Amino acid sequence: MMTTLSGVLEKLRIRKQDNEFTITEEGFCSPAGKIYKSEDLIIIKTYRFEGDSDPSDSSILYLIEANDGLIGYSIDAYGAYSNHDDTLYDEFIRKVHVSEREEQEIFK
Repeated sequence: MMTTLSGVLEKLRIRKQDNEFTITEEGFCSPAGKIYKSEDLIIIKTYRFEGDSDPSDSSILYLIEANDGLIGYSIDAYGAYSNHDDTLYDEFIRKVHVSEREEQEIFK
């Protein structure tokens, strides 16, 4: 079972699914520069992490599949490590459909 953020990211890297989606005014942007609207994406797994020494150093990793088959992730870090405009990000991620899958199904 993957319980650390680095463990999940390493599993994605090994499977060549370590595509980080970043938020823009237009939507989520893939590493290749393609823009996806919320309706183009599905959250297939959500991982929550809390900092060992400081509960405010927490994050959520969303594993996301795009309508063209691209699988990647977005990290919503909050507390000391927040790295994006929370309002823009929060509004966008709430619009993305969630269809949780088991890890065995994702990482087979």
